[in-house]
Amino acid sequence: MKVRPYVSQDFEHIQRLNREEGWTQLVERHELTREAWRQSNVTYVMESDHGEIIAYLRGLTDTTVSLYVCELLVASAYRKRGLGEQLLQHVHALYPETRLEMLASQASHTYYEKLRFRPFYGFRKTIHE
Repeated sequence: MKVRPYVSQDFEHIQRLNREEGWTQLVERHELTREAWRQSNVTYVMESDHGEIIAYLRGLTDTTVSLYVCELLVASAYRKRGLGEQLLQHVHALYPETRLEMLASQASHTYYEKLRFRPFYGFRKTIHE
């Protein structure tokens, strides 16, 4: 498995992973999702030994205090192999002084707790709410 920086040609493969995961908002808002990838400064994919994109991480950082993970996704067939943890470690090693932050779903919060992330309280609101 190889971690490498995202390139624009990877976007359709990322959208395939999103679709397979049921992350419909990212799929339906195709151009906004593409623009989010363009504007993010932490964008990495993981390739299988055959060159297939099997995981990705998109995030933002100020490089000194915070490294925020917007999305982390590993294809279901490749889970439970430590690949998500590898991606997290890879990007955190690039910005070792930062604190790694993210939101988790009901389904994923136990995964992050196993990786020794501690929960914190946060809020979310769109402009329309």
